[in-house]
Amino acid sequence: MRRSGGETVESVHSSTRTPSRSHLAARGETNSETFPITSMQFNIRDPLQPPNGEATMRLIEEELSVGSSTPLATACLPAGVDFGLQEHLHGRRKGEGWTVTIGAGSQDMIYKGVNALMNPGDVVLVEAPVYAGVLTIFHELNAEILEVNTDGNGVCSHRMREILRIGRHQTETEAVLHGPVRLNPTGSTTTSERRLEVLALSREHDFFILEDDPYCSLYFGPSNRPPFYFALERDQPEVGRVLRFDSLSKTISAGLRVGFASGPEPILRVMDLHSAAVNMQPPTFSQVIALKILSAWGYNGFTAHTAQFYREKRDVFEAAMQRHLAGLAEWTPPEAGMFFWFKLLLNEPGSGEEAEGDSEYIIRTTAVERGVLALPGATFYPNPRKTPFVRASFSLLPENQVDEALRRLREVVLEVRKANKRG
Repeated sequence: MRRSGGETVESVHSSTRTPSRSHLAARGETNSETFPITSMQFNIRDPLQPPNGEATMRLIEEELSVGSSTPLATACLPAGVDFGLQEHLHGRRKGEGWTVTIGAGSQDMIYKGVNALMNPGDVVLVEAPVYAGVLTIFHELNAEILEVNTDGNGVCSHRMREILRIGRHQTETEAVLHGPVRLNPTGSTTTSERRLEVLALSREHDFFILEDDPYCSLYFGPSNRPPFYFALERDQPEVGRVLRFDSLSKTISAGLRVGFASGPEPILRVMDLHSAAVNMQPPTFSQVIALKILSAWGYNGFTAHTAQFYREKRDVFEAAMQRHLAGLAEWTPPEAGMFFWFKLLLNEPGSGEEAEGDSEYIIRTTAVERGVLALPGATFYPNPRKTPFVRASFSLLPENQVDEALRRLREVVLEVRKANKRG
């Protein structure tokens, strides 16, 4: 585990000390007596009392004082930590060599985690297609990006083994794997068997796994959901190779900017140093509000809050896909997340056209002109290519607008097919 300039994570961590309080104040900190908000009351949805159940929350002055001050620890509020989710969802208990740090959303945490683990020019294995937001981070480090294909069962671990066998003979740089759990854009999940093989490969080839999972509770697949990397590594011969990223943006509010990372303590301490240098601390006021909501909901309420809502949204979108794009596109209904990933069939069967076509121009021009907003599949690949795939979100639009958008997209595909046939 290296940082730029060859400094090790362990050496940075060992030099870090948390200052203790004294009778003389060393810092210029706002006195709590001047905080303008002395109490706050708000209503929250009650997930266990649908459809319109609400509960009233009240933050007292003591809670607001904590949320408005600067804590001594950069990582997070001692009372909040990870809200107990890692033990509840993944069976990971304290004392196993891991800890938690909180930041301004999971994107903030991923950026700091990548910079704690990688030097410029290092190798990163990326599941393809992948969330486009992480590619900017890897490009900034001038990382050597190696694509690992995915299919309906998630990451192709056998392909990863081949890439590592060939690639690691050609380079001595560090390597990490970015492995999103709820694949954005595809919505598929990786099976337990493949995850276990990836964990074995991480030990064999000495790399870390970045488990990117902002959609943790947005799961509507089979009830026997595959365990996460963070949970599976607990029973492996060696632990400490998984750095997990969670977010409350998809379950509570993106505007709160609360995300957290869980993983090996030396890595997270380096991330804390990064936070201290760049933005001093994660937003404590947001943490107080989030903790109040989660404490009221409990774990069952937390998982129930969004899953059924987005399952219904997905089903509405799926029905409209069947009505308008059957025979014009291919897709697998997503098991999680907020997106449909589908392949446009831009040439008629038996037309003799070998190429599958490219969605880039169609989506960015013709579809936009018809009022249909989606993203072409090329956006989600690390290396440039032509692809007929498209990502569309089902999270926001009401049923009538979903139906109209897919009807218009049908017209676009039919026009392209007709033009291709003439050409």
